[in-house]
Amino acid sequence: MKATCSKFPLLLTSCLLLCASAHAQSSAKPKSNPALDDAMHGMFGVRAFPQAAISPDGKRVAWVESLPGPGNTPSSNSAIYIAATDSAAVARRITAGDGKAARQEHDVAWSADNQRIAFLSDAGSPGQLQLFIVAANGGAPKQLTHLKGFLSAPGWSPDGKTIAMLFTENATRASGPLVAETPDEGVVSEDLHEQRLTLVDAATARVRQISPADLYVYEFDWAHDGKRLVVTAAHGSGDDNWYIASLMAVDAASGAMRTLIEKPGRQIAQPHWSPDGQKIAFIGGLMSDEPIAGGDIYSVAADGGEMSNLTPDMKFSAFNLKWSADSSHIIFAGIVDGGSGIARLDVADDKVVELWRGEERVADTDFGCSISLSADGKSSAVVRQSFTQPAEVWVGAIGEWRQITHHNSGLRQAWGKSVSLHWTTDIGTVQGWLTYPKDFDAAKKYPLVVRVHGGPSWAVMPYWPTPSDYAMALPSQGYFVLQPNPRGSYGQGEKFTAANVKDFGYGDFRDILAGVDEAIKVAPIDPARLGITGWSYGGYMTMWSVTQTNRFRAAVSGAGLANFLSYYGENKIDQWMIPFMGATVYDDPELYARMSPITFIKKVATPTLVIVGDSDGECPPPQSYEFWHALKTLGVPTELVIYPHEGHHFANPAHSRDVIERSVEWFNQYLVPTAN
Repeated sequence: MKATCSKFPLLLTSCLLLCASAHAQSSAKPKSNPALDDAMHGMFGVRAFPQAAISPDGKRVAWVESLPGPGNTPSSNSAIYIAATDSAAVARRITAGDGKAARQEHDVAWSADNQRIAFLSDAGSPGQLQLFIVAANGGAPKQLTHLKGFLSAPGWSPDGKTIAMLFTENATRASGPLVAETPDEGVVSEDLHEQRLTLVDAATARVRQISPADLYVYEFDWAHDGKRLVVTAAHGSGDDNWYIASLMAVDAASGAMRTLIEKPGRQIAQPHWSPDGQKIAFIGGLMSDEPIAGGDIYSVAADGGEMSNLTPDMKFSAFNLKWSADSSHIIFAGIVDGGSGIARLDVADDKVVELWRGEERVADTDFGCSISLSADGKSSAVVRQSFTQPAEVWVGAIGEWRQITHHNSGLRQAWGKSVSLHWTTDIGTVQGWLTYPKDFDAAKKYPLVVRVHGGPSWAVMPYWPTPSDYAMALPSQGYFVLQPNPRGSYGQGEKFTAANVKDFGYGDFRDILAGVDEAIKVAPIDPARLGITGWSYGGYMTMWSVTQTNRFRAAVSGAGLANFLSYYGENKIDQWMIPFMGATVYDDPELYARMSPITFIKKVATPTLVIVGDSDGECPPPQSYEFWHALKTLGVPTELVIYPHEGHHFANPAHSRDVIERSVEWFNQYLVPTAN
């Protein structure tokens, strides 16, 4: 659920945080629970691979991997490695530091001649990233920038002379609304730090910010002549206006900009210039979050004009794309039926040919579903993971990959098998994943917890749980977990994704309930012991569900949304709501009230735990407070926990561990799990 707001009034904020923090710290230590400890070991001990990038000639692969913190806990530190793709050679670390101290090093970019790698590192000053380049064959990295602010996404020009990147000068935090917001104080206004397209000369280290100071640039791609770039960009707040971003061309020498598509009528992402310079392809659709942009593939002439949907009836949500060298086709990766898929789009006749599909998550980034391809498209690098295999880097031809890393091989699965379920509602076929309890015994009846994903424009694919996936600790306690992909999700085509417009809580909720019924049909689930949980949009659906039915005997709402009417006024990125609601709250308050859990609050009887970060920039803390306050007033068992200094995605591993323990304890209290 995309949402943000200014903070509580200062006095109320201080009081709530003091109470919540004191409660979190003073709670009795949980009882000994070896099965839960084992599950958390597998979740906290996994190494993530946020990026894998194959060289243009396909002979080498570079990747980024997370480095464990104290006690093998997740940390913000990361490292870059490189290895040959045709042998089992030992990987070599690339670092701007001494290789001993923890660093943030990421955002790998290969030069077109395969000889150099650009990357970001805070080796010079902890917390401040700078741009470095290094020879792929080895040697000391060269620092190119000495900037103050936030840097991201370096990309070489085709001739290897220039590196483009995104730079937010004097930024006080990383870009995007997922991180903790800076608290408002004094006179409240939009504190704009615009992310600008910036060019760095690789030989002289000269830095030029070429996009206007009042324009926020989200993504870019070089034209193959190296004279132009294409960007997605918008004026005003970067977090807010991504939803109305335009497509623009930029002259690399002068910085002159020309709008190619203004107000496209949908969210757009992943612009890529065709090698022949004639077209620009991009992804467009109904998207609720900037980092997880999926939809159909569109194109527009390089000089602008009408945009054309090349995949109007595709039952697939594209996430990243790459043109072939002759501009005849596009290879793209995305979500299909709850899994990953890779396909080819032939531009001449708009024909889509599926190349590979799997019940796993395939990505070369930490969001979405994607693939890194060599220049000729014959070799690729991906990060593969599933419910049974933690993430690792693989390389090879599409669908014929060979495993390169084995860093997570020692982790044990602390949950049972996961199966793909399909059921039918008025929207058609709906898909979801049912995970069995660990040590499953078919002779027993088990409780079930539904975990609703965020978004709503997103989907559950097979994955190895990390600390943020708190619901996946429940199978270790004797629970089934159902993760549905209801209407509004990716993976069934753009019409399915857009099917919950002006209908939050109705059609999507019918899909979820029908999924519960299907799970009860196929597995030994006790219908009297059902629970529901979710984060973000899933937190909203949790709040909504307990106002609509008493089937769920316990609920845990993370970063939820209780009242669209008040939420709209608290929201700093209200642009996301217009595509989903069709109007502002001031123009159609009845619609917003119709979809608000608070409208039906007096129907709630389900014990509900409410969780949120105090600096959440997507789903503001007042929404959780409003829901908790209502339940408390109505005498419904409830508890509110506010975690200090946390945004929409929690950064402190201790807080993530506490969320897992509290959630498990809450469901254990009200659903009484089956003993293993």
